[in-house]
Formats: sequence, structure tokens, C-alpha cells
Amino acid sequence: MAQLFDMILKNATVVNHDGTGRRDIGICDGRIAALGDLSLASAPEILNCTGLHIVPGIIDSQVHFREPGLEHKEDLESGSFSAVLGGVTAVFEMPNTVPCTVSAEMLADKVRRAHHRMHCDFAFWLGATRENTRYIGELEYLPGAAGIKVFTGSSTGNLLVDDDESIRTILKNTRRRTAFHSEDEARLKKRKHLRVAGDVSSHSIWRDEMTALHSTERLARIARETGACIHVLHVSTAEEINFLKDHKDIATLEITPHHLTFTTDDYANLGTLIQMNPPVRSIRHQNALWMSVERGIVDVIGSDHAPHTLEEKKYIYPSSPSGMTGVQTMVPIMLDYVNARRLTLERFVDLTSHGPNRIFGINRKGRISVGYDADLTIIDMKRHGTITNDVTASKVGWTPYHGTTVTGWPIGTIIRGYRVMWDGEVITPAIGEPIEFS
Repeated sequence: MAQLFDMILKNATVVNHDGTGRRDIGICDGRIAALGDLSLASAPEILNCTGLHIVPGIIDSQVHFREPGLEHKEDLESGSFSAVLGGVTAVFEMPNTVPCTVSAEMLADKVRRAHHRMHCDFAFWLGATRENTRYIGELEYLPGAAGIKVFTGSSTGNLLVDDDESIRTILKNTRRRTAFHSEDEARLKKRKHLRVAGDVSSHSIWRDEMTALHSTERLARIARETGACIHVLHVSTAEEINFLKDHKDIATLEITPHHLTFTTDDYANLGTLIQMNPPVRSIRHQNALWMSVERGIVDVIGSDHAPHTLEEKKYIYPSSPSGMTGVQTMVPIMLDYVNARRLTLERFVDLTSHGPNRIFGINRKGRISVGYDADLTIIDMKRHGTITNDVTASKVGWTPYHGTTVTGWPIGTIIRGYRVMWDGEVITPAIGEPIEFS
């Protein structure tokens, strides 16, 4: 008797943790039920994926969707709509909202807001403060929690923990991997006079490479003292790469597409649109980031999607805010790099699916394996596309990649067996559920 599935994806090239090859995928009850030759099987929905690649659903572990409190920039619905258009099946959202996500009640409120209103699956980082350190061990295991996020340098919002004693207390009380925005606040204050009004290029001078390195060195030292594991977000400097490669037993690291793409030379054309914390840097640092991709030093790529309105971004520096859109463009930008042979498709999958699964302990996501959630990103490696402001689904309606033509495009987003996005259209109502962790 022929096997019966809810959906079969046929004739695709599947890129997975166990290799790359032609396989069919059978889906039942939202989970992957079979892999291999399913030519004799049947299903009410059969997708012919000849010429396409299927990868495990892309997980973006750093996004800022601005809800609650800043919904004029983004909200959970619009941000997740952008995500699924870009082939992203799950996100970890950041805590620097208004109010900040620093308690069980605030986390529960976000989960309620997100459930079946977000288009992708989700988890929320909880922000560490000096006041909630005694509860950190409980907060990090609450349903819907991605873990604990610490800002050691001031950035968007008012979350800041910059003293050794508080950081040590946080790391003593955590068991999951704690994520850090790693910049040294004392150095930022000392160098604030280096900001030049109207000259955004001075942003990279103010928040220099030593500001990042000093903080990251301190975090690694305290992590060793406390027996904790840390995750350094948006690493941007050659010095940090050189340091962290010798501390991979306690530290994982993330890089971003914008640090791989833009340099300080791009301030001339893009100005405050590429103003970020930490900032884009010189080609020397960018080359080091690409080296970290090639040599397996970096663990994940996250978009750091952090939208501000164009009106806000046009403020005269340093009044202009740091942040840019990115969740919708991360996959096509990185696929273009795959086609340019800057990295392999297998390495891309490790950075965006297997890596998050491995270092954050995500249940049933990040692999194409029987019993896992049927989260799949379907890509056409030959399709040409142009990224424009007009197709940017974020509320702010702009992208720093406007006018960029790429080769390689996400054409399908399947989440727990639901075909959510297909060929540029979101075709399923919002079904977002909290991510579960081991």
C-alpha cells in the first residue's frame, strides 16, 4: 500500500547536516515523516521542486521587532511578515522595547502578542538588569524565552549592565548560553568627544575596535571564572576574531550580513543608513570576518534587523539612531555570496540553521530529519532579483541594499508543514508558535 502524507516535496536538492543530494520529503502532522525516494507515495499537496534547493528553515537569532512601545518603526506582525518573505522560519526577538522585556510578566505579554499573530515561529530574549539578576536562572527557562541578553555598552534602549560584579552575578546564575552586546561603556564615554556633528564616519572612530575587544576579553575572563558559556553578538573586528578563535570552548559568536557587506567607504553614499552599533568598519576588519566564515570560527549569522524610520535616520549625526532593516534581505544577500563562492551552500546552512540549533539547544528545528518540525526554506540558486525599497515589507519601507541585484532567492517558506510564503506572496494566515528548547 502506498504511503500517504499531507505534503510531499519532490525532486529537490536537499542541503542538510548529513550532506547534499536529491531527495523527496514527506510531511505529516507538521513534522518531517520521510526522506528519500517517495515516487510511490501520495499526498493531497505535491510540490515539484525540480531545479530547486531545500534547506532547513532559516533561523534568525537576532531581530528587533520594536513591540511594545515603538510600533511606528515595526511590530511583531510586520517584522515576521518580512521574515517569511525572506525565507526565515523562526526568529529570536530582542528585549530593548518600551518597556524592556525584563520580567516573567513582560515575556508572557510578548508571547501572547505573538501567538498566531506572528507569521513565523518565535522566541524572546530577556534583558538582564542589575535589578533582576537574582531571577535570571528562572527567567531563562520560561516558555518562549530564548535566553538572557546583556548590553555591556549603551545602544538603542535603556538596558545597560557594565560593571564586573553584575556581569559575574548574571553568569553565575545562568545555565543557558548568555548573549552579549559587547562594547566597553567606560571607553565609549571617554571617547564620546570624537563624534563629529554631521559626520557619521566618526561613528566608527568613536566606537573603535578596542571598544569591542576590551569588552569581549573581559566577558571571556568572567565566563571562565564562573564556568559559564557566552554568545558574542554582531562581532565586527579582526581583533575579536583573533581573540575568540582561542576561546571557542566557552564562547560562540555571531556575525551579520551588513558587516560582511559594508565598510566605512560606504558612508560616502549611504550615510546614516548604515549607522550601526557596533559600526561598520574598514576592509581589514571585513576581511577578518570572511576569514572567520572560511575557517569555521563563526557560529551563526543573524540579521540584527533593527528598523528606524527614514525621518529618524535623516537626523544629523550623532542624533541619528543606529540600526537598519535586514531580516528580509539576509537570505538573498548571503545566497549571492554563495554564488560568488565566498562560502558554500553547506556553510550557509550551518550558519543559519544547524548553528542556532546546536548552540541554543532548539528542539526539532534546524535540521531536515524525521521527527523534526517541517520547517523548510526553498531556494532557487539561479534566480536573479533586485532588492528595492518598494518590496521591503518592514513598516519603515527602506533597505540599505536598495538597488542591489543578487543571484539566489528564497521562493518558499514552509513552517510546521504550512506553506506560508510562495513565490513572493504570503499565502497562509499567521501561525507563529513559541520555539521550544531542550
